[in-house]
Amino acid sequence: MDLRRPCLLLLLLFLVLHCCRAQPSPGYFPSYRYRPLRGFNRGFNNLWGPEHQIVTGDQRSVTIWLDSHSGSGFKSIKPFRNGYFSASIKLQPGYTAGVNTAFYLSNNQVHPGFHDEVDIEFLGTTPGKPYTLQTNVYVRGSGDRRIIGREMKFHLWFDPTAGFHNYAILWNPTEIIFYVDDVPIRRYPRRNAGTYPLRPMWLYGSIWDASSWATEDGKYKADYRYQPFVARFTRFTVHGCSAFAPPRCHPVPPSGYGAGLSRQQSAAMQWAQRNYMVYNYCSDPKRDHSLTPECRS
Repeated sequence: MDLRRPCLLLLLLFLVLHCCRAQPSPGYFPSYRYRPLRGFNRGFNNLWGPEHQIVTGDQRSVTIWLDSHSGSGFKSIKPFRNGYFSASIKLQPGYTAGVNTAFYLSNNQVHPGFHDEVDIEFLGTTPGKPYTLQTNVYVRGSGDRRIIGREMKFHLWFDPTAGFHNYAILWNPTEIIFYVDDVPIRRYPRRNAGTYPLRPMWLYGSIWDASSWATEDGKYKADYRYQPFVARFTRFTVHGCSAFAPPRCHPVPPSGYGAGLSRQQSAAMQWAQRNYMVYNYCSDPKRDHSLTPECRS
């Protein structure tokens, strides 16, 4: 019996499966198109937990951590009315249940209880299980995300604790795009003003205890025997129109072709959603979709 034939078939099957799961090229790379900030302090201030935050001497990176005493957060100096916002982030391995590491836009401090928010959140996990990346668009809400949040959740195609990866939000007057290593994973278009954030927002980063809901709906809590829980941020990019920019400041497009994603970007997004999306609020039968009318579109 010629053993070469079945071996070749197995090799071909392996290559096909590997190819289908390999990260596709989106054809457009905003993380390289826009220049990172030259210094953390040029774009951000400490918001809370200063004793749990260290900025490197070259001002290019910041480390924040959570322990039983406090977490930490930072906030952009300026508010923005649109822009491309990214950072390279490395997460902590091991037991991180209940820990929320976030990179997001918000105007909660100006509009408490009635604010807008666009989130990238990493929901901590237990050993042997992957991190969940949660994206959320939150519009003029009461504060109860379980009712009117617009969450889509993903597992990643790489280990986010093994090295730095780029995560980004693009927000302009017509659409919001979430990117992971330049691959669009979600597009949220503007359908009407009532379901779209239009007021200026600040950019934030934080780490905090979200034990009540973050890991498997609160099943696993933060365990401070494993403290400190550390998150590292670097290569910050903030490119867009501040709230004080003149009207001639043009919004940032999501691709090299103007509004909308290119065909190659759309194919990459479909790949990410088909293989790695684990939750879509529009598909959740327990949600009241009268509060999220875009789900009917």
